[in-house]
Amino acid sequence: MRYAYYPGCSLECSSAAYDMSIRAVCDLLGIQLEEIDDWNCCGATEYHSLHKLTACAVIARNLALVDSRLNQVVAPCAACYLNLKKVDRQMAENPRLAEKINEALAAGGLHYDGGRVRVRHLVDVLHTDLGEKAIRDKVVRPLKGLKVAPYYGCQVVRPYNDFDNTEYPMKLDELVSWLGAEPVPYPLKAACCGGHMTQISEAQAFELIRRLLQSAVDSYADLILCMCPMCQLNLDAYQSQVNSYFGLSFRMPILFFTQIVGLAFGLEPNALGIGKEIVSAQPVLQRRLAAVTQ
Repeated sequence: MRYAYYPGCSLECSSAAYDMSIRAVCDLLGIQLEEIDDWNCCGATEYHSLHKLTACAVIARNLALVDSRLNQVVAPCAACYLNLKKVDRQMAENPRLAEKINEALAAGGLHYDGGRVRVRHLVDVLHTDLGEKAIRDKVVRPLKGLKVAPYYGCQVVRPYNDFDNTEYPMKLDELVSWLGAEPVPYPLKAACCGGHMTQISEAQAFELIRRLLQSAVDSYADLILCMCPMCQLNLDAYQSQVNSYFGLSFRMPILFFTQIVGLAFGLEPNALGIGKEIVSAQPVLQRRLAAVTQ
């Protein structure tokens, strides 16, 4: 199983634990991730508001760099996933836009035909391409007793609906259950975390984060699982500020889904980047999964 791999900027710095756990889990599963050579930033959410054509060309460059022998690319970051998928779709459906983008790419000796590369999220690859049996067969440390709030965020499940249900997705829930853990009912699983709103309006951003944390607490979750670096950062790094702003006392660990996949597969916490989070997951893991940390 070979896929091109677009890690994106966050996985090289603030979300290095995500990249560590992805590579470790994929290695165990026999998934070959071939990192795109000389990839560049996808522009996140802001660049499109500054200059659409330039933003599209910057994103399309990454698609053009995918090895011609590969026709799928894994993008673990929700913003990267959405940007790559959006530009690929737009180039396939809008010949005039595709022509302009390829004029820009030609300056670097590149060309991209919309639709050549299928953009995938790793949750979809594990759930769909491997499936339940392959995942269960790798579990050597069932996560029985661990209650998890699966958080998808807003960008992976919409606006495109070929990943999962846009309002109440279930692929991550099912993956969690295959590991032996319990996915709790989490009504806000596809709600927005606020993205970069923390830099624009703290009041609105903190309320969005508070709602997500409170919903997990109300569902008796031990931790929240993320599949996006920005979501993980907002819920983890701003949790203390949310507590101060509202006079609350959240201590909800926020992990990447690949980290608990790795735990179930028998990998050690430090090999998965567990411990790099701000709100430590160790107390929960020690309480619920004593064998993991002893």
